[in-house]
Amino acid sequence: MTTQRITNDRIALLQGTLDLLILKTLLLGPCHGQGVARSIQRQSEEVFFVDHGSLYLALQRLEDKRWISAKWGVSENNRKARFYSLTARGREQLIEKTTEWERLARAMGLILNGNRGPSGEEA
Repeated sequence: MTTQRITNDRIALLQGTLDLLILKTLLLGPCHGQGVARSIQRQSEEVFFVDHGSLYLALQRLEDKRWISAKWGVSENNRKARFYSLTARGREQLIEKTTEWERLARAMGLILNGNRGPSGEEA
């Protein structure tokens, strides 16, 4: 995945964050790939754009790690689709990766806001 700006202020996702967002999305229940992509885009208020090529590579990678499982079913538009579900190992990884992400976000905030005084103005 790239970090380049996408049209309409959408931002492509970095690989590590995509895995976490997929796991979080599947926590809500089984979903097919297109549904996962739409859910991430909708929940991010249309900021994150999931490239389908990257999405399916990530789904395969997560399935190989046994963090998700897949089975064939029929989508809402009556098409054959693979539906992905979170496994017990995937739930454990979701907790671990969420903790890592929160530490990273906090550290970035400390650095980006590090030159601010108590009133929030530049020091």
